[in-house]
Amino acid sequence: MRVAMQNFTGGEISPILSARYDLARYRNSVACMENMLPGLHGDVRRRPGTRFVAALDSDSVLLPFSFSADPGQNFVLVFGGGSLRIAGQSGFDPAAPDAVLETPYAADELLALSAAQVGDTVYLAHNAHPLHKLIRRDSLPEGLSGIHCHGYAWTLEQVALNTSLPAPAAPSVSFSGSGGSFSLRYRVAAVDASGNVSLASESGVCANARHPSDWVQGNCATISWQAVPEAVEYNVYREEAGYYGFIGIARETRFIDNNYEADTSDTPREDWDPFAEDNHPGVVAFHQQRMVLAGTRKQPQAFYLSRSGDFENFRKSRPLQDDDPLEYLIASGSIDAIAWAASFGDLLIGTSGSEYKAASGDGGPLTPSSISITAQSSWGSAGLAPLIIGNSILHVQRHGAHVRDLFYSLEKDGYAGNDLSILAPHLFEDHTLRQWAYQQTPGSVVWIARDDGLLLAFTYMKEHDIWGWSRHPTAGSVRSVCTLSGQNGDDLWLVTRREINGQSRHFLEALAPQWSDTAPIEEAFFVDCGLTRHSSEPTDQIDGLTHLEGCAVAVLADGSPVEGCVVRDGGISLPYAARTVQVGLPYEAALSLLPLESDGQYGSTLGKRRAYGRCTLRFHRSVGGKYGPSRSELYDLPVLPETWGSPCQPFTGDVDCLPGGAQEAAASLWLVQDRPLPFHLAAVVLDVDFGEN
Repeated sequence: MRVAMQNFTGGEISPILSARYDLARYRNSVACMENMLPGLHGDVRRRPGTRFVAALDSDSVLLPFSFSADPGQNFVLVFGGGSLRIAGQSGFDPAAPDAVLETPYAADELLALSAAQVGDTVYLAHNAHPLHKLIRRDSLPEGLSGIHCHGYAWTLEQVALNTSLPAPAAPSVSFSGSGGSFSLRYRVAAVDASGNVSLASESGVCANARHPSDWVQGNCATISWQAVPEAVEYNVYREEAGYYGFIGIARETRFIDNNYEADTSDTPREDWDPFAEDNHPGVVAFHQQRMVLAGTRKQPQAFYLSRSGDFENFRKSRPLQDDDPLEYLIASGSIDAIAWAASFGDLLIGTSGSEYKAASGDGGPLTPSSISITAQSSWGSAGLAPLIIGNSILHVQRHGAHVRDLFYSLEKDGYAGNDLSILAPHLFEDHTLRQWAYQQTPGSVVWIARDDGLLLAFTYMKEHDIWGWSRHPTAGSVRSVCTLSGQNGDDLWLVTRREINGQSRHFLEALAPQWSDTAPIEEAFFVDCGLTRHSSEPTDQIDGLTHLEGCAVAVLADGSPVEGCVVRDGGISLPYAARTVQVGLPYEAALSLLPLESDGQYGSTLGKRRAYGRCTLRFHRSVGGKYGPSRSELYDLPVLPETWGSPCQPFTGDVDCLPGGAQEAAASLWLVQDRPLPFHLAAVVLDVDFGEN
């Protein structure tokens, strides 16, 4: 048989599926995809290396500060135990090396932090601590402690809910005209320039007045009060049938009531703080101009929405108005703690038992009088914040392993989803997922740090039915990941833990951009925790490598790989002088094909012994690599430089090879790149010789 394989979008699948050639995805999948990424066009290429950014004092967790598409406005929040540092596109600010904010979060609490950003403010929720917010400003306000770095002032503050202007003192009330025995009562609330309204004053009373329905010509009430600093106007309310109804606005500290109708649907606000007495929320999000807080210590299955347009205000009116805060307790028959909340057209809520949709009954915005909760699935969710990718939302199933998606289904008139880990259970069994991040460009990839430090990648594009897994081991473990909008796409940032010279070290690293089709071979970056050294004159001494002291490193010097280099005294010596040098830890990329099976004239090929004859590999801008029947038996691909002593130029085209090996029931073809060079495979054509059973 001669078979072409030109689609690798299925990624790596479990060995237990090696006989399921009846699956549609079988022909698009492989047995091993290590440090390689499936492309959206069916190709597969080696992942780029990671660039060393900075050494860290301890294990850390990354969160993004994404303000705009301008890379200079985006930062990485590096949380350590009790500390926070701010990294920009090129790392920490060299002008402020000691800029560290103190935080209340211990090291073992960092992964449970829930974060939501609006403008220059990132809100941080953890149910062991009060709600906090990180604010970026142009300058540090007087009386606040913070840090200066990257041209901005940064402060971490505890959120004080329901703060506003102080309430005015009780007003004085006088009645004009013939009086009576009725007591008129008024309250006044101050309003600042941003429209924030204070609590109402105590009641001002006039006891010798008439009921407004009995007023005659000449009757009026004059209300006066002391000014409130920073107030630009005042709302005035009069008691009517037990409520204080709105009657007018005053620009001064005096108001004359000429028997205006009291609107009892608009009443003074009353304080309400559902998070008092250490009932701290563990989840924060934003939806329809409201802040969503959920998963409190005492009510883990309840969620709360702030006043519309006023995120830190939970004051209520009586009776309730449409812009008032709201509270909802999910009654599911068991205490299902809320794990996450996400604004996705509707407000979606994940609990440990189910996934819910919160929507208005009339299709409008959520209000205290118009909200309904309906279950969309009953898989249950782990605590990782969901990822919104196009028209789908990804979440981690209960127990912290399998990944599922949710998307609107017209047939169901609700949300449906799939288990996206179903074909690769070997990557998730006995493991949990620590953290994940979505890199939209290039490649539409979800990067996941597994609990044991293995980095997983999930290529996902639902509209083209593309999804596949790959593994990305490195010399150490990956502890945290996050993505930020960069210069030419999304940048992946990582915290790694590596053994360096016998000591455990932590590093902040960034995934290098994909090697472009126009870049020369000298710029190919396929080393981990590495650096690039450019010099105007060729040199054979490369320094600045103290973070890799004592390590054997991979080197690409002017486009040619150099072997045998070990970092000594913070540097290496090259066997020849070079201008452009890439140096870092080596990593191996490997691809192994699934056994080729089919149903033919004489039945299934399952169990038949087979071997590969001549195979054709179609490459795109690749250099070198190895092939063979097993990972332990490999042969160099015949890619040579045009002239001896010059670097190998990227090769595009077909290369024939003979894998060799005896006939076996599960023969395979292995393709490996273990040098710091590119490897980009477009297709494989296999000649398969089947023997007898």
